[in-house]
Amino acid sequence: MRPAYELYRPRWYRRRMPIFWWLRKPAYVWFICRELTSLAVAYAALLLLVAVAALGRGEAAWEGFLARLASPFAIAVHGALLAAVLFHTLTWLHLAPKAMVVRLGRRRLPDGAVLAGHYLGWAAASALVAWSLLAG
Repeated sequence: MRPAYELYRPRWYRRRMPIFWWLRKPAYVWFICRELTSLAVAYAALLLLVAVAALGRGEAAWEGFLARLASPFAIAVHGALLAAVLFHTLTWLHLAPKAMVVRLGRRRLPDGAVLAGHYLGWAAASALVAWSLLAG
């Protein structure tokens, strides 16, 4: 008979990490804030879907939707939502030069040029949306 053999499985060493580890460095705080503002972006997208659904149900549903958005509480919430979405957008745009390396031949495009391109694209898209809404 063979003796019982069990594989040796070492326990992994894991350092204990406090729940608020990200408060130690300002860069971590900015990272967590940007990640939390993605919830505001998701809420804005959901609100847009609800607006389209209300528009599809007819004029009475659309007027009711607009009436709910006209309350002081909704205006305050959407003001904070706008601030959060703008923060998310700006911090995301400032990450672009770190995430995307553009090369022209053997030379790397400077970070400022990549950032300027993203800002110009954002301004062009915003101008196109504003033009389509105001011209209609």
